Amino acid sequence: MNRFLGHLRTITKHRHLVMRHCFKAGIPWRGLLHDLSKYSPTEFIPGVRFYTGDRSPTAGERKHYGFSKAWMHHKGRNKHHYEYWNDFSLETHRNEPVKMPLVFVIEMFCDRIAACKVYQKEKYTDSSALEYYRRRLGEEDMHPETSALLGKLVTMLSEKGERETFSYIRNDLRKQKDY
Repeated sequence: MNRFLGHLRTITKHRHLVMRHCFKAGIPWRGLLHDLSKYSPTEFIPGVRFYTGDRSPTAGERKHYGFSKAWMHHKGRNKHHYEYWNDFSLETHRNEPVKMPLVFVIEMFCDRIAACKVYQKEKYTDSSALEYYRRRLGEEDMHPETSALLGKLVTMLSEKGERETFSYIRNDLRKQKDY
């Protein structure tokens, strides 16, 4: 029962933080729809089984089985994950990253901040998302332009804080047709 309630609290707290950030970024609809698939049996049951409270349960599922069925389900339904944006290239005959639409990059930014806050708790700083981004740089198969924009946003957050970063997203970035 503790893992059930712990997982439910964690995903709900995360979702509410993302929602708050999406509202600040001027994309409220994305915040309202964020991560609803985490409440589906395919994601929720393994989430409870592998819940620890200090990292994503998909890591435990991956360690146990060698893959995470919950993660594959999640990334295939949630467009704010860069892994969703891969397609077969007629040029290379391989799956290649596709440039994400701006609204989903902004949601991904909000998601990463919220994940850092939830898992790092009182150790969270405005540099946490940048540190995570830098640690994963080179490991993630993200489109270069998408990665550059995400890097710009987490750097701005680290240097200027939430208020100025969300103001930039809401008042300047969202008005651009492309990035």
